[in-house]
Amino acid sequence: MKNLTKAFAVIALTTASFATFAATEVNSAPVGQQSAGMVSASTNNSDLGTLQDKLAAKAAKEGASSYRIISAGGENHMYGTAEIYK
Repeated sequence: MKNLTKAFAVIALTTASFATFAATEVNSAPVGQQSAGMVSASTNNSDLGTLQDKLAAKAAKEGASSYRIISAGGENHMYGTAEIYK
């Protein structure tokens, strides 16, 4: 029973901490934040949502609080670039 309780606690803390560090997509440069570089990603399918998720994950990994997708394209293989802000 203790192991089950510990497992639930770990899952809850992991989920809460991931939500805290998630980068937010913006349409223009956010006021009060500075550009911190670029990230790029690609997918092996034509799903734009998958590309957005990959760019968001890379932005969060770089410590960005927000990101702005500046290019996306492709047909069966999507690729994109985003500017990140801190």
